[in-house]
Amino acid sequence: MSKNRREANARYHVKRSQARKEAYAAKKLEEQQTQEPQEQPNDKLEAHKRTTGWKNEKAKSRAWAFVAYPESAPENWRDIIQQTGLGFAISPLHDSDKDPTEEDKKPHWHVIAVWEGGSTTGTVAKRITDSINAPLPIPLNSIKGYYRYLTHKDNPDKFQYDEKDVQTLNGFNIADHAELTKSEVNEIKRGLQAFIVEHNIIEYAVLMDYLMDEGLITEYDVASGNTYFFDKYISSRRNMQKAERMGGYELVKVDQETGEVLE
Repeated sequence: MSKNRREANARYHVKRSQARKEAYAAKKLEEQQTQEPQEQPNDKLEAHKRTTGWKNEKAKSRAWAFVAYPESAPENWRDIIQQTGLGFAISPLHDSDKDPTEEDKKPHWHVIAVWEGGSTTGTVAKRITDSINAPLPIPLNSIKGYYRYLTHKDNPDKFQYDEKDVQTLNGFNIADHAELTKSEVNEIKRGLQAFIVEHNIIEYAVLMDYLMDEGLITEYDVASGNTYFFDKYISSRRNMQKAERMGGYELVKVDQETGEVLE
């Protein structure tokens, strides 16, 4: 075999090997981006053992997530993380989750931590989890996606938690990190409309005060961003109730040319 032929074969095998490596790396990245958040074992010693060679040690992200357990976190763990000044979103206590064998999982919270000034490394993020005896954090590709996972919103096969029980610290607002789609806004509007009917709300201020007091940030933003719609809808319901007390509405036929009311 000629020298040129040998060199060409060598280059071919190098490129082929590199292509396989890139394909494998792409596959692993895709799996990491699409998999559900994993709850890691609640064993601090094991967590520290895994720190050596931890793949996320030098990873950079502006948002990190971790799991906290009632049995190991300090009683004041929320105060501890709040003192960092970072924005946090904390799920309701997941105390009704099941594993694949239908066994109860240990109660836990899912937590999002956001660095507003830019990305940070896993080493820095780990200082927070270490301070509350939590497993290692993971970098987030989508704050919005993980926020929805706090209540299993996109996982109907899992227990559904109430979004109003999501706790936020230091001004965290999911609206700052994800633009709602038109369908999501309409879904929230329909939910608020049903709420108005169910509770017979006849003043826009009552609706807004309730959303603010309950900490329903996303709903508050949608309602305040659609003031004309909700104000007109609520006032229309109020006027309809007044008319009903006075005998109700009566539909009549009118002559289109003369305007005369027809029998």
